[in-house]
Amino acid sequence: MTGRLKRTTTSDDGGVSYDDSKSLARDHDGETRRRLAARRDVRPEILYYLAADALVEVRREIATNISTPRQADRLLVDDVDDEVRCELARKIARLAPALGPGEKDQVYKLTVEILDTLAHDELPRVRQIVSEEIKRSDSIPRGIVEYLARDVELVVSAPVLQYSPLLNDRELLEIIDSDPVQGALAVISKRECVPPPVADAIAGRGDESAIAALLANPSAQIREETLDSLLDRAPEAPSWHKPLVERPELSLNLVRRIAKFVALALLRVLDDRNDLPEEAAAEVRHAVARRIDSEGVNGGTDAGLAAEQAFAEGRIDDELVQASIIKGDHDFVTKALALKAGLPAEVAARVISMQGVKSITALVWKAGLGMRTAIQVQLRVAHVPPMDVLNAKDGTDYPLTEEELEWHADLFAI
Repeated sequence: MTGRLKRTTTSDDGGVSYDDSKSLARDHDGETRRRLAARRDVRPEILYYLAADALVEVRREIATNISTPRQADRLLVDDVDDEVRCELARKIARLAPALGPGEKDQVYKLTVEILDTLAHDELPRVRQIVSEEIKRSDSIPRGIVEYLARDVELVVSAPVLQYSPLLNDRELLEIIDSDPVQGALAVISKRECVPPPVADAIAGRGDESAIAALLANPSAQIREETLDSLLDRAPEAPSWHKPLVERPELSLNLVRRIAKFVALALLRVLDDRNDLPEEAAAEVRHAVARRIDSEGVNGGTDAGLAAEQAFAEGRIDDELVQASIIKGDHDFVTKALALKAGLPAEVAARVISMQGVKSITALVWKAGLGMRTAIQVQLRVAHVPPMDVLNAKDGTDYPLTEEELEWHADLFAI
């Protein structure tokens, strides 16, 4: 009740007096206790008392309150309510980087102890909050970061794997060699300034999506020998073509090899670069001319070429694909989905022709497009009967979980 705190006496600094706060902490009305728990001008022993309150709303306020003493926070690390632990994780992870071992040693020790316990919490969401909050900190104990980096849930490990400055080359190499959770290598590939040993290790694992992310990272330090070895596989890895064309500081040898297998639209992107050595630029111009002659291209009216051009220019989105569906340009749609999903065109065509609604939905999802586009592909391109169409959840969302979508997408390679 709002009036309950207003009728109490105040201390000299305008806060609730100590005697009244003791009375309010025992009040039978839960809302009164909750409001008291949210105050930052209450004595620590009162907040400690409220940390054991039977009402979860009161404990959540204590978990959120930055004035709560660490001894009270420690009571909440094993709270039965998930939200209490989530709020505590968010607060402690934000406070911890500001503390140092030489500053109030007992407070620092308790804060680290609580943070470490939360990093081991059984609920992934709690661990994820800790990881998100400390991902850029360089003052967190290294052991906590290393533990989170090896978490079995990608949502937990990803923030520190991508951003933490505390993960050195040795630790990253150990994680790469340990067969980490699916997606971890791609996250490491996105780190700022991936050093050559780490880049070599990622390339050696052969994970196509991780290598695509590595190639797309302009700050990744990939040795020319490593790039040269990747080019042996590149013709069969469409998702590598665009980032290869856009890699900085391409040598003449690499340009010659890339020009042999990338689509004409990407060759033109390469031709537009102004940072290539003159000899390499000349090679690209000749490659474009030869490709035009050999393919008989006359202005880009071919659906496949149009899709490649749109992909190279970053124009393939839900609006373009849906407009092409309405126009009946199904060859363009199929090729566009294949390029966006990093798949051969024949694989995308096979998925669509088989009329499997979950597989088609997974294809559109893998292409990074929305569920409404997936519905249109089912109806107008695959000609799935309306009664069999897999519809959206809540009007726009994918009805399948990410794990289900990944599972169906994995079948494309079979």
